[in-house]
Amino acid sequence: MNEIESTAEKASVKGTSAGRPKRQARAENLRKKIFEAAAEVVGQYGYAEASVGRITEAAGIAQGTFYLYFSSRQTLFDLLLPYVGADMIEFIGKKVKGSTSFYEVEERGFRAFYEYLYTHPGFFRVLNEAEVAAPIAHQEHMRLLTERYVHSLKRSIERGEIRNFNDGELETLAYLFQAARSYLYLCHIKGKGKKKLPEWVVETYMKLIKNGLK
Repeated sequence: MNEIESTAEKASVKGTSAGRPKRQARAENLRKKIFEAAAEVVGQYGYAEASVGRITEAAGIAQGTFYLYFSSRQTLFDLLLPYVGADMIEFIGKKVKGSTSFYEVEERGFRAFYEYLYTHPGFFRVLNEAEVAAPIAHQEHMRLLTERYVHSLKRSIERGEIRNFNDGELETLAYLFQAARSYLYLCHIKGKGKKKLPEWVVETYMKLIKNGLK
């Protein structure tokens, strides 16, 4: 191989290597755009009316591009809730950071959940309808949430903050706390035109938590 051919080959390899990260970043951005558009469409119309056409229109892409990333609409739905749920978990995680007790974590997390729903109103529909429309996604989302909750509760038992429950009961507690959030949202915010949970509801919830876990 002469010097010119060697230099050309090196340039070709370098160009391919440099182009790969760009293509990967572009693919990740498009995938993210589809997820965000799907969350917006499902939040507004529900899963049943969230067609590929509506999703791609919201994402600003061609329908053919959609099928480069997802084999079907259901394939997207089976991944949607854990994807947007991860954003909520991250948001709440930042809000509870620095808490010094389980009760402080719980109150901050409780408030943060409603703050997140205020800025992402479509999330509640994505969550609620997933149990029927995307059960795989719903199961995975609940698994992720419950694992984090149980881990936090176990630390509280180790610190002596929670004394009346054993490890085998923690998963049930986690589900109870999560159910309370959803039903209080339905009772006090959704359809009521309110932007935030009344303070007395937060106080009532925390009274139950503090008195019930000691």
